[in-house]
Amino acid sequence: MTKKSRKGLKILVIEHRFKFFNLSMGNIMFSKVEVLNAISNIKDPDLDKTLAELNAIKEVSFDDNTIKVYVELIQPIFTVFDRISKEINEALTNLYPTVGVEVNFTERMYDLSKRKVLKQVKNIIAVASGKGGVGKSSIAANLAGALSLTGAKVGVLDGDVYGPSQPTMFGLSEQPFEVVEMPDGTTMGFPLEKYGIKVASMGMILQKNEAAIVRGPLLAGYFSMLFEQLEWGELDYLVFDLPPGTGDVQLTLTQKIPLTGAIVVTTPQEIAVADVRRSIAMFRRVNVEILGVIENMSFFIPPDAPDKKYYIFGQGGGKRISEELGVDFLGEVPFEILTRESNDSGMPVVLRDDAQNQRKIFNELVEKINRKIRIRNFKILQLPVMKISI
Repeated sequence: MTKKSRKGLKILVIEHRFKFFNLSMGNIMFSKVEVLNAISNIKDPDLDKTLAELNAIKEVSFDDNTIKVYVELIQPIFTVFDRISKEINEALTNLYPTVGVEVNFTERMYDLSKRKVLKQVKNIIAVASGKGGVGKSSIAANLAGALSLTGAKVGVLDGDVYGPSQPTMFGLSEQPFEVVEMPDGTTMGFPLEKYGIKVASMGMILQKNEAAIVRGPLLAGYFSMLFEQLEWGELDYLVFDLPPGTGDVQLTLTQKIPLTGAIVVTTPQEIAVADVRRSIAMFRRVNVEILGVIENMSFFIPPDAPDKKYYIFGQGGGKRISEELGVDFLGEVPFEILTRESNDSGMPVVLRDDAQNQRKIFNELVEKINRKIRIRNFKILQLPVMKISI
């Protein structure tokens, strides 16, 4: 991926053994050794390792007074490639002030083919809460929006059978899936799309008043359709809005879907924070990595006094419980009228041009989440592969 192209990263593994030589172009003598020495010690900010340590520099070439550098980073790269590109540009411009620099990025990814479902989805993030009413679905929708703004391909899977909110938050209420009959006689559905984000919800399967009376085996069938009979295509992220609580439904979903990690949403007051313990215990029970805790509705910012903060639900509960349980505290999200208006009107607030404060907050959350995911993916790639000889 070149710096000019952000949407739709394609994985391309480039294998190359460097041949060190000098190349004269015009009056400039280029040296691959000099280029490599100039950029090898640039660090990946998430992994705290140099490009040389990560074996990330795959190719250096010279063409038409331009130095072309090909870099392979641990995915997802959307929140780091700009920074690394700028550092490479700066280093090479200092070395050769009159030439152009082009930095191309590809992603290093572990094998997804052994998954039973969602084989084309690179990262699946569960957004959960121990109880309802903490704004979990709003957080999920805005995380998806913020991830999309980085240039990633994003989907939202709304698994809340009792109160599906994503159709409302994306302005897709009462719109059904497109369903196509396949050559083998089976049917396949396609998520709806809004603002460049794919959306699928239990609310698109059930009738408006049906959710409250669904029980037992029917639930499992509905859930299976969302990730087994929907064609999501290639996604960098699928944000999974889990039903609130920690019962059998949540356990079943977390075991069936190959989660990259989980985010737990709470509000500051003790009655909500207490449920965070149960959510984290559930994910640990099924060996799902906890990406961190987000505290929603941390304080109220009045629109006529944006410098003031009112801690309506108390203060610091999310951070305290994170420290107690040994998980990362990702940050606070304030309660603002603009957020409520956006939720009701069908557009995640981070996608609004007049919501710079909310966008900044969610961009910072996404950077922290991506860092956790990239560290996790790096560790997976470092695991030894067992080979059996017969």
